[in-house]
Amino acid sequence: MQLPFILTRTVKLGALQLRINWLILFCVVLTVFTFIRLGLWQLGRASQKLAAQAEYDLQQRQNPLPLENLEIASLTPANDVLQDLHVALYGEYENDRTILVMAQFFNSQIGYEVVTPFRLRGSDRLVLVSRGWTSGILPPNTPPDLRPVFGLQRLTAQIHVPDPAQRIIASQINAGQWPLRVRSVEVDVLQEIFGEPLFPFTVRLTPEQAGVLVRHWPTVSVDINNHLSYALQWFTFSAITLIVSLLLSSNLLPLLRERSP
Repeated sequence: MQLPFILTRTVKLGALQLRINWLILFCVVLTVFTFIRLGLWQLGRASQKLAAQAEYDLQQRQNPLPLENLEIASLTPANDVLQDLHVALYGEYENDRTILVMAQFFNSQIGYEVVTPFRLRGSDRLVLVSRGWTSGILPPNTPPDLRPVFGLQRLTAQIHVPDPAQRIIASQINAGQWPLRVRSVEVDVLQEIFGEPLFPFTVRLTPEQAGVLVRHWPTVSVDINNHLSYALQWFTFSAITLIVSLLLSSNLLPLLRERSP
């Protein structure tokens, strides 16, 4: 019959009274501990992904794959390995056949994305190299700053595979006026203009490469948002559990009401 007195104890801290039921306290502590562990696990998964991505990027930058070593059969949008793959190129820019992708923005300024063909030495393959953003649309008739690069160059870049769901804006291209001005890069259309096969995707220059301009495209990063959201959710649950338990096992709420004006 004295079991409730063993399980329950009242602690007074000034006007604050806490009714402690050891069994309920154990359940609350266990629940809060579990929520915190789940939140920390989510943060750990996010950290692991960031570390793995950083290690992968470092290896790719240090050991880029020669572009000509890629198998033709693997060059499809369905090949997930191609996206952002670091590749090495050795050859020469064909500056007189540069392509300007119109209406590209950087820091709220309108300009062009500069895409210059690059002739691989040895295989004679032609690759469209995205060099980045340059100004030149406003004021009207302002010539774009193309900064041509001459001579043999060794470059590193990342393959950019466009999203298949991305809307392609068809261009009305004046093939007799160079640099070409297009609204989007359509490799099949450009192949007809160039009169020879092109590598099926553009490659984006990595920093500090010959010919690189403003790298205006989004930085590639792993998606850890879900992990962070779940971690915040579990930490919130733990805080709610503590607050509700405190309110239900004490006279804190009546005290707060008495002191409120």
